Amino acid sequence: MNPLARFILRALFAMAGLWVASKLVHGIEVTSTGSLIAAAVLLGLVNAFVRPVVFILTLPFTLVTLGLFLLVINAAMLMLVSALLDGFNVHGFWAAVFGSIVVSIVSWIGSGLVAKPGA
Repeated sequence: MNPLARFILRALFAMAGLWVASKLVHGIEVTSTGSLIAAAVLLGLVNAFVRPVVFILTLPFTLVTLGLFLLVINAAMLMLVSALLDGFNVHGFWAAVFGSIVVSIVSWIGSGLVAKPGA
């Protein structure tokens, strides 16, 4: 699969995860379908460019907490998208943590459904 198709597919899974998170997690709001699409694309871009830098800078915390600090990093990326986009709102740290867990689970399930057998 080419990189553009992979990015679009991941954005679709992120969009589904953000939609589910907005329904399940109190404190996450999406005002329109356009905002949902923009949030998914922006989350993909943030995860591609900002998250690796933050991950490297916080690697000691991640190692000391045995990886649990990754939840904080994922929540921070969700809050960054919320700060950059008007139609997508995350109210509070815990909403971001639970929302990032929901988005991760939905994306993981989606990726598993389209993965090639034996790959």
